[in-house]
Amino acid sequence: MSLIKGIYAASLSIINDNLSLNIDKTIKHAENIIDYGCHGVVFFGSTGQSQLISLSEKILLINKLPRSNYKKKFIIGTGSNSLLDTIFLMRNSITLGFNKFLIMPPAYYKYKDDDVINFYSKIINEIKECKIILYNFEKLSGYKFSVECVEKLVTKFPDQIIGVKDSSYNLYEKLKINNFSILPGSESKLLKGLRVGCSGVITATCNVTANLSRKVFDDFHKGKENISTELLNNVRGEFDKYNLISALHTYFSKKEKIYQNVIPPLSLMNKDEKQNFFQNLNNLNFSTNNLLLA
Repeated sequence: MSLIKGIYAASLSIINDNLSLNIDKTIKHAENIIDYGCHGVVFFGSTGQSQLISLSEKILLINKLPRSNYKKKFIIGTGSNSLLDTIFLMRNSITLGFNKFLIMPPAYYKYKDDDVINFYSKIINEIKECKIILYNFEKLSGYKFSVECVEKLVTKFPDQIIGVKDSSYNLYEKLKINNFSILPGSESKLLKGLRVGCSGVITATCNVTANLSRKVFDDFHKGKENISTELLNNVRGEFDKYNLISALHTYFSKKEKIYQNVIPPLSLMNKDEKQNFFQNLNNLNFSTNNLLLA
């Protein structure tokens, strides 16, 4: 049985006016979207501005996670190009009871499948008790996992490589591995993915579509007609017109001013973009009032 199954959000990081990480509000935001329908969340994925947040701040947040009633629903993204920083963050997390990690290969450099296998081998040889979800997103890392690479990693490390988040969408229809979680990176692939055997999704916009995504997931497993899929796809389509981090922070700034803070070079939508964005969501009759009031 897959270890990771369901609707997972790549949770936002909440940033103070001085661009430091607001640890308490970041954790509270994650708890709110779990209440809203997510099975769990990933901290410090790309949506969480992971490459822009210091290692020390990540450690401080992880040190507070055991206090949460939702701690069993948390996955840690390492969000670092540094192999040693990744291993250090993972060691710290495991001492606190968190052993599930979302890990993307380093960005910037060019490399091949064998190099990727070596990268994950170095991590697992140091931390054998880890459970790793591979993060396949060529747009960010410059590397796209092949089916063969994933199969080799699972064969080599069957107890540690437990799944893949597929945001390049070249894997989720092709991989067929027993007891392995396959999670597309968009709600627009949710129903199609479930039909071909995927475990769920890990997406940025589940920060706002958690309830709707959960309904599609639950209806599928109950054998019911998925009447919510069209709205879910349309909402995701509106967010996809913009940088997802900018759109999500702009959206949540309706709730609280602190969401206006993002770390440069990121920025919020401009005035015209914001007006069009909210008008289009209103035209879809999409609302997250319960979430915004959480």
